[in-house]
This record gives sequence, structure tokens and C-alpha cells, in this order.
Amino acid sequence: MHLTNKRTVFYSMLLISDLHLSESLPRTVAAFEHFICVTASAVDAVFILGDLFEYWIGDDMLALPFAQHIAKLMHTLSERGITLYVMHGNRDFLLGSRFMKTASAILLPDPYVITAFGERIVLTHGDALCTADVVYQRFRYISRTAVAQSLFFALPLRWREKVGKSMRRKRLAQSTQPSSQHDATFSALSYLFARTHTRIMIHGHTHLPAFHYHYGTARWVLPDWELDHGAPRGGYLQIDYNGIRLLQLNTGGSLV
Repeated sequence: MHLTNKRTVFYSMLLISDLHLSESLPRTVAAFEHFICVTASAVDAVFILGDLFEYWIGDDMLALPFAQHIAKLMHTLSERGITLYVMHGNRDFLLGSRFMKTASAILLPDPYVITAFGERIVLTHGDALCTADVVYQRFRYISRTAVAQSLFFALPLRWREKVGKSMRRKRLAQSTQPSSQHDATFSALSYLFARTHTRIMIHGHTHLPAFHYHYGTARWVLPDWELDHGAPRGGYLQIDYNGIRLLQLNTGGSLV
């Protein structure tokens, strides 16, 4: 099996999403460090399909030690000849060119189509698929406009940090069981498959990891990572000569 895109040819790749990294999640951060330094060592490329951070309020966050540490950690992939791709999520869609340069990452549009096994595969974060959540879709559209982002960036960093922390508190206060309103809808899935002329999709966002096969299409939903609260969870997809498979997260001492 080989994987190709417009830039290069890969023979092995890993895909992750929804890590929601923050200083308040030291075990999850440690698992990401192990993933970058050890798990990813034997592959050609790593894809992060959104929500790497719990929140990202602008690339001036790189002045903060935690953000700088994560970016430099990611940069070590390029030092080892491993290509890193990053896609925006709903929590870190403000990741910009300064971060990508510091992390030595390539920003992917959402959605993005790759080719593996001679098969087209569409990658997406997944939030655009949750069309039953009308309120969020309206926010998603507005927040990605140039006007809204320029107004937000005009605020001092400390004010924007308060917004980010408020988003985190709101997420933690929500039920741990996602409702059907926050899951991908059949109509959105069908539209994306048809629009991209694909039969395989990989996405995250919903925190409902699974493999779905119906009507001749296959859909892999990536797991979120959480090793600091409640039962530990996490994982990643690997694509290589053995096909596509979901693997448990190796934290350096145990398997999740």
C-alpha cells in the first residue's frame, strides 16, 4: 500500500484528532509527547485532524511556555524526516501561519482528499457534518469570517484567554455523552461523499469513535484523548501495508 498526495508519496501514516491539549491535562500532554517522540518514529507522515488544543486564541499564544513547548515538540517530526499535517478543529481554528512555521507543519484545508490503495479518502475534522446543531453551524460560519477574526484579534491576549477558558469550562460542564444533535447527520455525510467522489472518510470531533460501513461507504471516527479525568481513552488510525486500522494509545507505560 502507498499513500500519495500532491506533494509526496508515503508508505505509512498516523492520524489523530481531539486531543484538547492544555496545561491542566498533564497526563494527556505526556501521552502526546510519547506519541510524537516514540509512536510516530517509524512512519512517514502524521495528520492531526483538528482540536489539537483545547483552545487557540491566536498565534501570539506562542509567547506562552506551554504553546511554545508543544510547537517545538511537533517540530521534531520534521527533524526526523516525518511530514506533519494539521487541520483546524472547532476549538483551534485560529491556528495560523506563525504556529505552522514554528511546528514545521502544513495546514490542510477542511475537507481534504488523499489517495491510498488507489482509493480516494476524504479527511475532515467533522464539525461541519453535525448539521442538526443549527446554533453551532451559525457560529461556525460567522467565526470563520475575516471580519469576526480581525475583531477578535484586536482584543488583548489576556481578554482572549478569558474567552478560551470560558469555552473550556462550558465543555467540561456538558454531559459526557454526546447527543444525536452533536453527531454527523446522514445528509451531511452523503453530501461530502458525493462532493469529493470518495467512498472512505476519516474524521473526529464527535467523540464517538467507531467504524461505520453502509451503502458502499466506510467511515472511521477518530477517538478523543483524555487521560486525566475518568476512564482513560485515546487512540489513532494507522495506514500502511496492512490497511487501515484503529490502534490503542501507548502512553509509555500502558495501553489505553
